[in-house]
Amino acid sequence: MRQEEIWDADTAGRYDTPGTGMFAPEVLEPAVDRLARLAGGGRALEFAIGTGRIAVPLAERGVPVTGIELSVPMIEQLRTKADEATIPVVVGDMATTTAPGTYSLVHLVYNTISNLLTQDEQVQCFRNAARHLDPGGRFVIELWVPELRKLPPGQTAVVWQDEPGRIGLDTYDVLRQQVVSHHFRFGAEEEREQREEEAGREGEEGSGRNQLFRSPHRYIWPAELDLMARLAGFELESRHADWAGAAFTAESRSHVSVYRLPPAG
Repeated sequence: MRQEEIWDADTAGRYDTPGTGMFAPEVLEPAVDRLARLAGGGRALEFAIGTGRIAVPLAERGVPVTGIELSVPMIEQLRTKADEATIPVVVGDMATTTAPGTYSLVHLVYNTISNLLTQDEQVQCFRNAARHLDPGGRFVIELWVPELRKLPPGQTAVVWQDEPGRIGLDTYDVLRQQVVSHHFRFGAEEEREQREEEAGREGEEGSGRNQLFRSPHRYIWPAELDLMARLAGFELESRHADWAGAAFTAESRSHVSVYRLPPAG
């Protein structure tokens, strides 16, 4: 599936989970704090800005934020929180689309660079970040570490979430460095009916009680990511296991990597 087909109106309508998941204060606030510091009083550009999970609170901190986003339904959800004058958004993909002006910070969070499904597209994404940045500007990426150590011989799937009502499962193609993330939700009918009642809509026939959302990704090892950065003129400035600055180790499941262009002169 193409990314614009995955991030459709239905997905955009249920993407936000205020106060929980990726919207939980303990997840969101350290990211916004760190990005505000890295912006250093300058402008920020968010690749794949989505519904504004990061952009809205970052703009509220006084950081001017512009976005690039492929999905029009996701932008429409963002517009319920901030207008075009507050957070301008350019429609397009993060590998090739340009936004006006230059920035002190470009950021790409929550594993989204892996939505680009080829190495060439991911390299183009780094180059696109570089062309938007002022000298000395930073490109920040939040990305998960592929969990291939959990795969015994002959097994192709890893369960990454198992809790009441939810199962998360990743299936790997190690030959092509591809992974499909499966998000299963059980007993979702009551929640769906409540949303539809609030919106004044009738339920869809055959919608059922369970939901499945799937998204394809190309996973990237940290060393490969660093090489992509060098090809675009960046140097690795720092890497931590989370936004709060925990040390990155062999056991870390994700990382926040900060790349920097050389300063002027």
